[in-house]
Amino acid sequence: MKKCMTALAITLMLAGAARAELPSANDAAIRAALASGKPTVIDLGARSCIPCKKMAPILESLSGEYRNRASVLFIDVHENEDAAEKFRIQMIPTQVFFDARGKEVKRHIGFMNKAEILKDLQAAGLK
Repeated sequence: MKKCMTALAITLMLAGAARAELPSANDAAIRAALASGKPTVIDLGARSCIPCKKMAPILESLSGEYRNRASVLFIDVHENEDAAEKFRIQMIPTQVFFDARGKEVKRHIGFMNKAEILKDLQAAGLK
């Protein structure tokens, strides 16, 4: 029985790690990303939103893969209502794409898969 409990505990820990998410970006992180000279995507959603939950591993993957070439941020609008107002969010998830100068170039409402996000980051200047 003890062996099974240990295996269960390990399985639960791994499952939790697989669902790791980007932290909700604060104002300083947003300003830094937009001033970084790299294209940026900011996903505004909520950890309780089903499409947002489905996007979490995609965003985390992109953040790691393109760390030196693009900024990928998540903002939980329930934690940061000011950001929702600042970015004029009406529905979640909403993705806002910025070019290397920090200028908004595209906005999308709803779930986006990895290929769509990459396409829009490339249009914003990702090399």
